[in-house]
Amino acid sequence: MQATRWAQVWMTIGLLWFLLAIALAPTNKLYQQGLVAFLWLPAMILAWSARERLIEWWRAQSWLGLALLGLAIWGLISLLWTQAPDPSREAKRLLYITVFLLFFPVFANARPERVIRVMQWGGLGLAVTALMAIIQFYWINGNVWWARLVGLGELAHPILGGYVIGLAAIWLLHWVPRTRGLQAVWLVALAVLGGFVVLCQSRGAALALFLTVLAMPIWCRDRASRIFAAAALLLAMLAFWFLEPLVLARGVSFRPQILMASLQMIAEHPWTGLGLGSSYNVSAEGFSFDHAHNLFTHIAIELGIPGLLLWIVAWFAVLREAWRARESLYGRGVIGIWLFSFLAMQFDAASLTGTPRAEWFISWLPIGLATVLVWARGGHTGCDKIRVPPKQ
Repeated sequence: MQATRWAQVWMTIGLLWFLLAIALAPTNKLYQQGLVAFLWLPAMILAWSARERLIEWWRAQSWLGLALLGLAIWGLISLLWTQAPDPSREAKRLLYITVFLLFFPVFANARPERVIRVMQWGGLGLAVTALMAIIQFYWINGNVWWARLVGLGELAHPILGGYVIGLAAIWLLHWVPRTRGLQAVWLVALAVLGGFVVLCQSRGAALALFLTVLAMPIWCRDRASRIFAAAALLLAMLAFWFLEPLVLARGVSFRPQILMASLQMIAEHPWTGLGLGSSYNVSAEGFSFDHAHNLFTHIAIELGIPGLLLWIVAWFAVLREAWRARESLYGRGVIGIWLFSFLAMQFDAASLTGTPRAEWFISWLPIGLATVLVWARGGHTGCDKIRVPPKQ
């Protein structure tokens, strides 16, 4: 049933809603309601008919599945001592995450190209929202050009908006449209996405984008990836030359001090953590921060060392599966998405089990995409290069 046209249209709308409505939905509540209607509901309804695909996934990626299952069970156990005001709400969020991850193998139905196609359109759509944000911020609102750009909707934060837009640039860079007309649009979209990351002045997003593109020749062993890497190096040098005062003005933003304070908090509750969904404050240099600014230390603070180890196993299982599928177009794209996300979550991400938000793009989206790698091996080969369509 998941292969029928109406089911595919339903789930396509769901994935596009997840990718685009985060910038376009007028309220976060509407964004959540749309995900329930277009993504979680079809995943639950169609999961039984897609059970063979889910069994294939489990058998092929048992390490990833077991690590995620263990993380969910440990999170539920931690609700016994959590400081969260409503533990049942935290349990419900774990269910949402589970259904979100199940959505991808159900939607792909052993055809990774379906996911690539929707991600391409989602990336182009995010480029449009980035352009809209630039026009609104600088032309309509009249901000000076050196002001930190913010995105639209739930991306109205220079750091989180930079992460989402930067990640979109990475998957577009790997998954290029095949037709010449769309390739021209793709080039413009990449320029807009890259410009957005620079203008939002999020050094974590910019560094993650730069290092990922620079490393592309490792898994994309072709001329195009080397050209992209060289161009990224040149543009980074020029950007630093012209924008050095803006880059260095904020120093290290207390990140080393926050890290040391976070490690101290972990040492106070090393095995149990504070419990899933617990709120906390990190004190550093006389300032108080409401999260650890690092996803790994955040998980250790909430779920202790057991939760951190389970997350590390799950996260690096994604890299293992993507690397095994590196000869495929889909696999190489997931490697790029994984590396960008891994770098980005070192600097500011600090939400693992919250409601769907920008952080999901660098935490749960890479894992969801990785569940489709089972069927990517032996598929398309090579990085997504610009191709000239054959003459008729």
